[in-house]
Amino acid sequence: MSEGRGGKAGYHHGDLRNALVDAASELARGGGPEAVVLREAARRVGVSPTAAYRHFANQADLLQAVKDEGQRRLADSMEEAIAETEPPPGGDPAAAAKARLMALGFGYVRFAVTEQGMYRTAFCRVGPDREKWTHEGGAAELRPGDARSFRLLVGAMDAIDAAGAMRPGSRTGAEFAAWSSVHGLAMLILDGPLHEVPPPQRDAIVTRTLTTILDGLTV
Repeated sequence: MSEGRGGKAGYHHGDLRNALVDAASELARGGGPEAVVLREAARRVGVSPTAAYRHFANQADLLQAVKDEGQRRLADSMEEAIAETEPPPGGDPAAAAKARLMALGFGYVRFAVTEQGMYRTAFCRVGPDREKWTHEGGAAELRPGDARSFRLLVGAMDAIDAAGAMRPGSRTGAEFAAWSSVHGLAMLILDGPLHEVPPPQRDAIVTRTLTTILDGLTV
């Protein structure tokens, strides 16, 4: 079947790869990483599996592309939450940095709740990590390659530290403490005892968790 225009997804010539990623992302939205099947993505786009294999070497290759898309959407959600946050009055840099961290946490959990399939896919294991985490300098030097969501968190922690609001000795590895807490909370909401908690109470739990993180790290 031709890779030109006219497929079910209406993609344009030369854009089949993106069309397949879009179709596979929709599969992930409905069923998580297990639902990402190359043949089904090809069927939805309207091309043969052979045509799809010209762009993805195998199933794992397509799943990696959808995982990358999930990470991108997660970071977008975090940035959107920052944009929605009212700046603290008085232009206090410490208050602004703390508000930024709170917003990032809310954006993280919001994506997990509203895009459960893509959230799970964003953190699924596909194969060996493409970019190894460095650890020669301890926790302060660990970096997860191209994860923009993590870079946003590191930037927020750096801003709190630069504003003089970080407790002495608390900066090293602070991003991992915050990330672990928020990610764990998200999983409790998705798969644990917080699954049936109504949105107002859930938001209160998110607020309490983020406030506790800030209280432990800042002055």
